[in-house]
Amino acid sequence: MNRKIAFAATLIGGLMVSSAMAEDITVFAAASMKDSLDAVIANWTAETGNTVTVSYEGSSALARQIEQGAPAAMFISAAIDWMDYVEGLGLIEDGTRSDLLGNSLVIVSHEAPAAPVTIDANLDLIGLLGDEKLAMALIDSVPAGVYGKEALTNLGLWDSVAPNVAQADNVRAALALVGLGEAPYGIVYSTDAAADPNVAIYGTFPADSHGPITYPVALIKEYSSDTAHAFLDYLKAPAASDVFTEFGFVTLQ
Repeated sequence: MNRKIAFAATLIGGLMVSSAMAEDITVFAAASMKDSLDAVIANWTAETGNTVTVSYEGSSALARQIEQGAPAAMFISAAIDWMDYVEGLGLIEDGTRSDLLGNSLVIVSHEAPAAPVTIDANLDLIGLLGDEKLAMALIDSVPAGVYGKEALTNLGLWDSVAPNVAQADNVRAALALVGLGEAPYGIVYSTDAAADPNVAIYGTFPADSHGPITYPVALIKEYSSDTAHAFLDYLKAPAASDVFTEFGFVTLQ
């Protein structure tokens, strides 16, 4: 009996030590990463016992929050410009920035087309919309919206559809408008389209119609830690890369 008690005490003590050693880090990540990053984090937690608290939002909003002192240990942006902004403020830990993922831009529809169409200067997008709306993330600040406006402008389609654009705070909010049938079409990333069974890809924008869609990652030096460094390494490892690829991202490591 004494040996059983001693064993139980040792086991409980070990669990307490393990729990005490587990750490939580806060990550600010672009809204379009939610499904894939949640899956990566679940694997990370299962393997290490460490946890990750994530704030998902448009990259512009996250960058502004970091500027104001929000306690993020890591920032994953959906655009280089917003990572440049945070780095320009001197907030990034030296040597931790890299390009993590790539993505593509698509038009989604609430009703599935017979087959994906070609998106080019000949697309009668305003004819498709009629009096209805084209859902987009904020066109002047959220990367998906910025890329979308850039692509439509380069294809000569922007001026005709601009009055019909319904702007949302982030790309997942734009996706939801289409998924719920509140807008018949929307511009999102291909990975977002895969996340909602109530939308279908209408067509994919030519890669040369907009700048490269790149997701840079970096640690925020004020809140960096050994655990944050370990998680950053994990994001670049094959186990995480496989998950990101499964969700439709292109890995850049």
